[in-house]
Amino acid sequence: MTGPAATARTPGTVEEVVGRLREIAAALPLADGVAVFNRLYLTVTEAVRDRLAVGYFADPPAMAELDAVFAGRYLLAVAADAAGQEPPACWRPLFALRAHPGVHPLQFALAGMNAHIQHDLPLAVVDLCRRRGCEPADVEQDYHRINGVLAEVESVVREQLLPEPELLDRAEPLTHLLGAWSVEAAREGAWSAVQALWELRRLPAATRAFTAALDGSVGLLGHALLLPLVPYDGRDEQDRQDAQDAQHGRTEQHGRSDDTPAAPDAPETPDAPGTPDTPDRPTAARLPESRNRTAV
Repeated sequence: MTGPAATARTPGTVEEVVGRLREIAAALPLADGVAVFNRLYLTVTEAVRDRLAVGYFADPPAMAELDAVFAGRYLLAVAADAAGQEPPACWRPLFALRAHPGVHPLQFALAGMNAHIQHDLPLAVVDLCRRRGCEPADVEQDYHRINGVLAEVESVVREQLLPEPELLDRAEPLTHLLGAWSVEAAREGAWSAVQALWELRRLPAATRAFTAALDGSVGLLGHALLLPLVPYDGRDEQDRQDAQDAQHGRTEQHGRSDDTPAAPDAPETPDAPGTPDTPDRPTAARLPESRNRTAV
């Protein structure tokens, strides 16, 4: 990616954030995983921008500055990837699997929110407090007000990205995933990280260790959220039956004499619910070890 969307400069205003997100959207294919998250993020940013002008927040200037500082961390990840560099660990799963055909668009949206909320947001709040000379408690009320905006937008996006009702029953791993990740829980966890980072602010080594651990743990969760969901097509069952037939053939040829009666085949044990060989259920594939990027 080239142009303003790939620059590493932190935006100065919410309108600039909106403009940068629109540039990224225009440069990426619709199905690209980063593009899916970017559209969600653009919708959230526009909703926050609209509320800044109507008295929704107690301190609109502080929230506008937080929005810009917060967005800057995502834009840095985009710029790093565009330059052929590794983004922070929390963002790597999304950028690595952005073109994987077995990942559902809703997974891309959740993985992006996971990285941006649970890693970038605590760092952005601490950066804001340092810049403004305030305490996290001074922005806590407005921080939690944003939860309402996010919940509203996330609900709409989930409805837009969910499979059709007739396909949802077959996407059981996806429905479990949706129930396991919550934007409200993520923001509560992020606020706990804000408090920890603020207590560690005069201990640089401890701050670096905490930040690195947060980056890595959020990245691990991102990998789990992006586990490819491959629709079951019956081939695993056929492969298993072929192996059983081959085994029976070897037993008949080498394990019995002609006058030894054959033992009856043992009945097959039904598969446990949710196992990869259960018909009409999707199976989860291994994560690829190499990066799978869409060139933009």
